[in-house]
Amino acid sequence: MNRLFAVVGLFVLLFASVVTAFAAPANQAGQDIVDIAVEDGRFTTLVAALQAAGLVDTLKGDGPFTVFAPTDDAFNALPEGTIEALLNDIPALTDILLYHVVSGKVMAADVVTLDAADTVLGKPVSISVEGDVVKINDAQVIITDIEASNGVIHVIDAVLLPPAEEAAAPKEAAKDIVDIAVEDGRFTTLVAAVTAADLVDTLKSDGPFTVFAPTDDAFNALPEGTIEALLNDIPALTDILLYHVVSGKVMAADVVGLDSADTVLGKSVDISVEGNVVKINDAEVIITDIEASNGVIHVINAVLLPPEDAPAVLPAAGGPDSSASYLWLVALGATLLVGGLALRLRPVKVR
Repeated sequence: MNRLFAVVGLFVLLFASVVTAFAAPANQAGQDIVDIAVEDGRFTTLVAALQAAGLVDTLKGDGPFTVFAPTDDAFNALPEGTIEALLNDIPALTDILLYHVVSGKVMAADVVTLDAADTVLGKPVSISVEGDVVKINDAQVIITDIEASNGVIHVIDAVLLPPAEEAAAPKEAAKDIVDIAVEDGRFTTLVAAVTAADLVDTLKSDGPFTVFAPTDDAFNALPEGTIEALLNDIPALTDILLYHVVSGKVMAADVVGLDSADTVLGKSVDISVEGNVVKINDAEVIITDIEASNGVIHVINAVLLPPEDAPAVLPAAGGPDSSASYLWLVALGATLLVGGLALRLRPVKVR
């Protein structure tokens, strides 16, 4: 009988040691995925790759994410020179890393019920279970359920490679402010004004610029003949257009923290926030954060008029008095500029 107890006791000890070796580490839910990977010490190559690809902030975000994390040994098993080549090809490296991430927190108990999972690259990984062995594609899961504040990590013994025939297509070059405005179709007056004022090359340059862009409807609200008058007075038109442009890329989240902004005309615009309504002078911002390769566009519903001490706009022949003509001309020029710049607009509420 004593012998039987001894055998049973030995079996229990052996079983406990196996469970300890393969079970998930103690809950680390107070740390995010990146923090855990950095502190663990077995993922130095993975961490270096995330840093090189600019994905650290992404994987420190709220998520949640499920990460199939290759160890350093997994990366070392790649053909010689592969890691160095990937570090010199950031788009390819980024695709591979995103192929290891699934949106949502998928614990091991749920993983084994699936036969595939879509990665954030947009390509699925296959999941297979044979006895106690779980594989993601051809990589074996060796540690599961390392919980983080923004998801969970499952450790794998090989690097996952996206199918060659499904590699991400080259990304289309980002469009600049003018390209976006031209393609949109709702800013034809603005585009015409920018072209007439010879500002196209300026707004296609590196910048960055922030453009408050009036729509065609904003220009159409001007008195009859104003647009034609401005197109015949290029200095006045140019002043109006430049009054809609701020140097630098100022996103909506930053705009609402300001009470004014200096335009490239050298005159400032007022910024006010009332609830969900943001105004630039008296024009309401109706669409925000249209990003371009050289800045950002915020769409407004009226033309901005420079203050009276800005360079004067010449009145049109036979038109209204000088001051009135100036105001309307300013409005027209601004609308022309902004309209063309706001292509591909998407409605976004300023918070």
